[in-house]
Amino acid sequence: MRVVTAAIAEHGDEIAEPLYTAIGTRIHPGGEKDFDKAVSEALAELELPADLMKYGETEDYDAQLQASHDEALALVGDDVGTPICRVAGTAFFGPVVTPAPKGEDAGRLFDGVLAVASTPGFFELKRTRDQDPNFD
Repeated sequence: MRVVTAAIAEHGDEIAEPLYTAIGTRIHPGGEKDFDKAVSEALAELELPADLMKYGETEDYDAQLQASHDEALALVGDDVGTPICRVAGTAFFGPVVTPAPKGEDAGRLFDGVLAVASTPGFFELKRTRDQDPNFD
């Protein structure tokens, strides 16, 4: 996240999603265990400067990273994890879904998220995971 935060600071907010996705794709479905390699390859894929890697080992952008983290937790509270999404003025932990739905199924899930987001006093649905992540 230090490298992603540096990339955002130096190349704009719009780089966050593609860079985070490129790194995550290498680590999760790709199985890459070498974090530095995953980040380096993601930077190259997006034609970002390789020297952004240095920020993974410095505190240069830690204040911005902490502020981003604090902003997200201020939306949902400190007793949740990530991901955090915000819809219809309400923020939640989640959704955590595997495999990620596509097409109409994704639309139905989003409609459900909108429904709970618009329900005053709604806080949580949760169950134990019974399968590993599926990135199909």
